[in-house]
Amino acid sequence: MSVHPAIPESKRSTDDLTKAELLDLFGDEYTRRVYEAIAERPRSGRDVADAADVSRSTAYRRLNDLRDAGLVRTELTICEDGHHRERFEAVATSLTITLDDGDMAARVSVAD
Repeated sequence: MSVHPAIPESKRSTDDLTKAELLDLFGDEYTRRVYEAIAERPRSGRDVADAADVSRSTAYRRLNDLRDAGLVRTELTICEDGHHRERFEAVATSLTITLDDGDMAARVSVAD
């Protein structure tokens, strides 16, 4: 089995995320469940769906949203029989949103 980075890798940096985008992403229960599943450990899309208790199509939609936001990276695994599988891994190690007197601050820490 060989592992190759999936193409294309996310074109966004987490520095580009706005507070509203973070709230939109993580305001969704399914996105939170999907993210928690891959934050626990890297998984295939099928395994994410099982761990998050969502349909595969929901899991893949949320994974794609998280990847587009730069919060998830993927690797393509090619098995000996020629089949390929995508593995999803969380890259953010900390997501913090704070409210103080009506002002909101958001910070994303990313693993190197």
